[in-house]
Amino acid sequence: MKASDLFVRCLEQEGVEFIYGVPGEENLDLLESIRTSDIKLVLTRHEQAAGFMATTYGRLTGKAGVCMATLGPGATNFVTAAAYAQLGAMPMVMITGQKPVKSSKQGAFQILDVVDMMQPITKFTHQLVSGGNIPNKVREAFRLAEEERPGAAHLELPEDICEEEVDLQPMRASEVRRPIAEDKSIAAAAQKIRAAKSPLLLIGAGANRKLTSRMLTAMVDKLGIPFCTTQMGKGVVDETRPEFIGNTALSANDYVHRAINHADVIINVGHDVIEKPPFFMTDHDVEVIHMSFNTAVVDPVYFPQLEVIGDIANAIWRINEQLEPQEHWDFDFFRHVGDALRAQIAEGTDDERYPVYPQRLVKDVRDVMHDDGIIALDNGVYKIWFARNYPARHPNTVLLDNALATMGAGLPSAMAARIVYPGRRVMAICGDGGFMMNSQELETAVRLGMDLVVLILRDDAYGMIKWKQLNYGFPNWGLDYGNPDFVRYAQAYGAAGHRVESAAGLAELLEHCHSTPGVHVIDCPVDYSENDRILNRELAVRAAQL
Repeated sequence: MKASDLFVRCLEQEGVEFIYGVPGEENLDLLESIRTSDIKLVLTRHEQAAGFMATTYGRLTGKAGVCMATLGPGATNFVTAAAYAQLGAMPMVMITGQKPVKSSKQGAFQILDVVDMMQPITKFTHQLVSGGNIPNKVREAFRLAEEERPGAAHLELPEDICEEEVDLQPMRASEVRRPIAEDKSIAAAAQKIRAAKSPLLLIGAGANRKLTSRMLTAMVDKLGIPFCTTQMGKGVVDETRPEFIGNTALSANDYVHRAINHADVIINVGHDVIEKPPFFMTDHDVEVIHMSFNTAVVDPVYFPQLEVIGDIANAIWRINEQLEPQEHWDFDFFRHVGDALRAQIAEGTDDERYPVYPQRLVKDVRDVMHDDGIIALDNGVYKIWFARNYPARHPNTVLLDNALATMGAGLPSAMAARIVYPGRRVMAICGDGGFMMNSQELETAVRLGMDLVVLILRDDAYGMIKWKQLNYGFPNWGLDYGNPDFVRYAQAYGAAGHRVESAAGLAELLEHCHSTPGVHVIDCPVDYSENDRILNRELAVRAAQL
């Protein structure tokens, strides 16, 4: 068979369902091989969006999402998506084309060393120089992308390699069982938790796996230990439970930080260094149990006293088997913190001011989303509001990026979620800045016949940076811009456009859009004027009074 046919058969062997991308001249043999396969091509309008979609597919399924681009500028447009996958620990495989490597008729036109470019931001990158290497290199790319810690992999498939004749078959994946933590570390962890006065669970990005979620839920059910989460640990355990005491959306001075400072043992599950540390061990006397697939990366503020290394779900189950609730455990302060946080979050949820107040916005979105509904956040100051104020009930129902924290990912991520879960409610929540960075994908969503709601939070500025500018004492300058009429902009793509005219009308409009087929774009003016008071000055004073 032709080498490009073998390549696609290898993808099918890996369980690939979709390829997201923008093909070029150098991909034409591969494109024809995809046409005659069972794999669906999702043609996007920009390579970066294709990369975000592939990465989100990997995040939701645990299987590497696949994206495709041509050489040169197509490949360079994958760089941000590769970093997004690598920092966020989401499995993704990129395929890029290249001019013939055995002979050249165009000199160095469009030719970059893409393999070298991808080296620092992937787990694996390789140029295929022979059709005979295709089965083992495809297998290796997927193996490395999917194994813990997941991330990005890249294969460059030159034009003349695609045309080669080969007589090979795909390689099957080997069966793999992850190593488990040794018995002594499990016993030591159980003993530290048993002896603690106020143990606390902190759930991070590495715990966001289905089986780990079930084991952590069983631990909270049995032991009643309070828990908090990092932003990328949201929803691992149901956040409407009374044991939940908050999310580390802010770097300091929030209610959850008071609880962390009160704990004498912190069970840090799935800690990932890509998220800013939610606590500083030098600030108080605390013992930290690091539970992860990998050993801790030690720095001046994170140096755990015990490391339990191996499959996290298995470790949680075994520790839970060795523990019973202890009479000397004291969770009163944690309950007090949780109550105070919920009271503060409830303030402003019925505020009638317009543009819409952030607390009202988050509450109305939560009310309209089903328990398993998915919100995909772009990057902006609203991400903090949703991380703090939006209780997630299931894993991966709040898709936010607290790793690369890139703008432009919200809409493509929501589109990928809609493809993976066609029966769920899905909403992209974007600032006007982030939305415009990949807004062209509205055409893709309309062309694919998606039912999708896109909520644009408009403040006509780069709002997160304006907030930081104020915090640092700089004058308000250089961050305001204009926007198109988003209603007419949506209609130009064939989507339905809506504008929020009052705070009272937001909830009804959201429900209408979710209940009506098609792509709906909502222009929602938002009021961030009190960010500094609520999230900085007033919050610090109130939290300190606990």
